[in-house]
Amino acid sequence: MTAMVQQPPRHQVSRAVEAMQSKLAELSDVSLWSMSPEESAATLTAVTRLSAQLAELEMRVAEHAKTVGVGDSVGATSTTNFWAHATHQTRTTAHGKMRLAVGLAARPALRTAVAAGDVLVDQARVIVDAVEVLPVEHRDEAEAMLIKFAAEHDAQALKRLGRRILEFLDPDAAEAHEAKQLEDEERDAARSTKLTMTDDGHGKVHGRFTLPSAQAAMLKKALLAFAAPKHRAAVDGSVGERRPSAERMGQAFVELIERYPIKRLPKAGGVSATVVVTMDISTLMGGLKAASLDTGERITAGQARRLACEAGIIPAVLGGKSQVLDLGRKRRFHTESQRIAMAIEQGGCNAEGCDWPPGLCHGHHPIPWSEGGETNKDGMLLCPHHHARAHDPKFTMTKQTGGKVAFTRRT
Repeated sequence: MTAMVQQPPRHQVSRAVEAMQSKLAELSDVSLWSMSPEESAATLTAVTRLSAQLAELEMRVAEHAKTVGVGDSVGATSTTNFWAHATHQTRTTAHGKMRLAVGLAARPALRTAVAAGDVLVDQARVIVDAVEVLPVEHRDEAEAMLIKFAAEHDAQALKRLGRRILEFLDPDAAEAHEAKQLEDEERDAARSTKLTMTDDGHGKVHGRFTLPSAQAAMLKKALLAFAAPKHRAAVDGSVGERRPSAERMGQAFVELIERYPIKRLPKAGGVSATVVVTMDISTLMGGLKAASLDTGERITAGQARRLACEAGIIPAVLGGKSQVLDLGRKRRFHTESQRIAMAIEQGGCNAEGCDWPPGLCHGHHPIPWSEGGETNKDGMLLCPHHHARAHDPKFTMTKQTGGKVAFTRRT
């Protein structure tokens, strides 16, 4: 006879979760039409508390799963990654939950408050973050205070209170602690600052940025000045004291860029960092032919004429043979007008295969200045790397068909 293997009794939590799943499944098709406004309000509040209780249970089980090595038997790199894969969560979500699970395990009072539905998950995350950075001797008392505050404040307000909690507990230590905390945050913000911009090829550029809080506040205040109802009413006749929308903030960003004083811009490659619009004289006088920017984009004639009048734009008017007019006088270094002319005509580094833009290039004298060469618009734009090669006796620079140059090492 085959011996029967007796299975161990199922854990109380497992049985309760199964019962809850079954009960909730029964409610999935129940209509709510007969629920009164008063009962709806009470039920909504209760369900919100219940979601916190379920989240606490989820994280408690997750922390236990990590302790007993769930996922090891199938070769998962971590319990958290196993959890994300098994439940189709993103790894970012699963790791965020696991960090909070570990934090709650270390703070029994907070875990109990979440389990009772008195503290919501986002509030609990704020409390854990606030308490962990405090001196050890103040953590328990700070935790207790923030749990009480959670009854009256949402997560955002709780975060502000958490940052200042040490002022209640130890005013003498609070100033030094806050100074160090701010220094750490500012250092991290400086390392994390970035901006990405991607042209979609259809007249729009999409971007993302990360800024330190102080500079972001400065940018927001500047944009709000352009997006404010009074300014918009003066510009386009709009009325109404309404909060600026994302579209209005975007339009304000455009206006800020266009109105930024040219004199405040730093030099780049001998030229102020302004965009050069290239158009022929007929376009300037009212024609329809598209104009070009020195960055490669094409714009309508109407937009080019408007920018030439209003924005930080240099209009470069071309003659019949597309030769730039008015290049300025000769001197040792190329003048700004000469640099603009070189940028328009050459487009960037002249070395074959190099894509460095004009603003990052040097003005190279084909005949060295020290040997009697002149500084004029016949100069050549080369990036720093290729400019160094042009003066390196170990390399030969050869002009190619089409005007580009190539470098070969001398034998």
